[in-house]
Amino acid sequence: MKKHGLICALTTLIVAGAAAEEDWYPSPYGADDTIGALNLLTEDSVKNAASLIQTGKVYQLGVVTGPETPGYGHRTYQIIITPHGDGNTPGLGATKGTANDDYLGAWVGIGSQIDGFAHFGTDHKYYNGTPVADIFGPVGVKKFGTENIPPIVTRGVMLNIARIRGVEMMDAGDAITVADIEAAMAAQNVEIGTGDVVLLHTGWQRLSTEDPKRFIAGEPGIIEESAIFLADKGVVAIGADTWGVEAAPGPDPERIFPVHSFLLAKRGIHILENMQTAELAADGASEFMFVLGVPRFQGAVQMVINPVAIR
Repeated sequence: MKKHGLICALTTLIVAGAAAEEDWYPSPYGADDTIGALNLLTEDSVKNAASLIQTGKVYQLGVVTGPETPGYGHRTYQIIITPHGDGNTPGLGATKGTANDDYLGAWVGIGSQIDGFAHFGTDHKYYNGTPVADIFGPVGVKKFGTENIPPIVTRGVMLNIARIRGVEMMDAGDAITVADIEAAMAAQNVEIGTGDVVLLHTGWQRLSTEDPKRFIAGEPGIIEESAIFLADKGVVAIGADTWGVEAAPGPDPERIFPVHSFLLAKRGIHILENMQTAELAADGASEFMFVLGVPRFQGAVQMVINPVAIR
């Protein structure tokens, strides 16, 4: 397996870091592009992902979302069931059919979710330099709505960063560095490639039920240099078993959610939050087929999801 030499890695970070701050639009996929790094997915990448299936085991990567799910800031969940009848009302027709409907009142950025390009920008500019004035429409956003995210079927790679650190669970604010990512790739004998979805296991997700307040108060995660490293590998999405994927608190208190700004706005790479990676980690899984069809609710900037891994 190839590994970057120190000089090569430093050069890559310096050049990419400069590019991240300057001239980040128009996108290399074109000034009118709206899907970012997902342009890298091809029919061949789907077939290559399918070839990874050996056991047929399917993993649900989404957590159960409910009223007790910790949400960032003001985000909450409520569901209301409307029964058709009270138990004494006659059923429908000769079959006596009965039914119930439900009304969901929830922030769609709660639980396992994908961040779309209209979710986070920099200085009121979003992916491809799109000004905020061009984002909003009569129904949510008219550009970069998550209903327009193509199906993602590709190779998934799960890196067990907690194991590299020798812990079951990392701490809030722990920064996942390039060295951590390279060490995990070496330990798992896996290389990240173009079109991959990368998931990072930190062990943090268990706190979402054990200690929700601690869970949402901070998190381990990637920092700008590791985000640049992964982006330059050609990944299409980065996820983790945390609520925001990037380290919180971050190394520089003046830079608020810099990884979100870099990945979503500057590189067109989706962020997958609250991924359930514990079962993959327990099975020692490194690569698998990743499948995600994003629910097509018009005008959303983020969306609750339940992707699956198949190996």
